[in-house]
Amino acid sequence: MDDNHLGDFLRARRADLRPEDVGMASYGARRVAGLRREEVAVLAGVNADYYTRLEQGRERNPSPQVVDALSRALRLDADARAHVYRLAGATPNDQPSVHAAERVSPSLRQLMDGYPNTPAFVMNRTLDLLAVNALADALYAPFEPADNLARMTFLDAAGRNFYTDWDRAAQATVANLREATGFDPDNPRLRKLVRTLTEHSADFTRLWNAHTVRGKTQDAKHFLHPDVGPLTLTYQAFDVRDAPGQQLVIYHAEPGSLSAQSLNLLGSIHATRRRPALRPHR
Repeated sequence: MDDNHLGDFLRARRADLRPEDVGMASYGARRVAGLRREEVAVLAGVNADYYTRLEQGRERNPSPQVVDALSRALRLDADARAHVYRLAGATPNDQPSVHAAERVSPSLRQLMDGYPNTPAFVMNRTLDLLAVNALADALYAPFEPADNLARMTFLDAAGRNFYTDWDRAAQATVANLREATGFDPDNPRLRKLVRTLTEHSADFTRLWNAHTVRGKTQDAKHFLHPDVGPLTLTYQAFDVRDAPGQQLVIYHAEPGSLSAQSLNLLGSIHATRRRPALRPHR
C-alpha cells in the first residue's frame, strides 16, 4: 500500500467524472480520463496549484472547508464523503484512533446464538470473521477456513461458486475494505491483507485501484451452497457501540420462501454433522 491515500482517492474520483457530469463544457484535446485538475479546482473554488499539491501528496491536511468543497465538486456520496474527511484528518472524533477490538463480548455472542434460524456474525473493518453463530458457520462451511470475507472471496477456490454474482460480491467486498483505510490506514493487519490480496489476485488489484468506498448497511445476497442449492438472503449490519470497528451482520430469508426452507434444511444438516456419534451399547 502507498502512503498518499488522500491524493490517490482524489485522483481516482476525478477520473470517474466527465465535464458533462458536472455541467462543464469540454474543450481541447483531453489527454486524461475524466476531469482535469484545473476543472476540479474551479468547481471547488480552490487554487489549481494547491489542488495539484493535494493529489501529489505535497499537501495532506486540507481544512474542513476545502474537504467539503472538494466533496461537492467530485459529487461524493455519503460514504465517500466521510471517507475523504477521514483521509484528510478532518473528521471529528471523540476517541483516539485505535485498532478495532478483536474480542467479541460474551453478551454479543449470546445475542447471536439467540438467532438459531438465521446466520449472524461479527466482523471487524478488515472483514475478519470474529465470531459466528451456528447457522453462519453452516453458511460459510464451503470455505476452508472461513476467516476473512476478502480472502474468501478472492483467494478461496470456493468463492466463485459460492457467490452467484461474484463480480458484484467482489466489488462490494473491496469497497468495504477500502473504507477501512480511512479509519486506520496504518493498521498492520490491513496492510498485510491488502498486500497478500494484491500479490495473488489481479481482480482484487483492479478493484482496489478504483478507490470505490462503501460501508455495509443492508443489501440482498445470492449464494449457491453445495448442500442446499441457491439462497437469496438479505442482510442488516449494525455497529457495535462498545467495540468501535466491529459490526454485527444478520442475514434473513423472506418468510415462506424457498430460501427460508433451504436455510432451515441447512441448519438441520449442520446440526446433524456436529452431533457426536452415539457409542454402541456393550
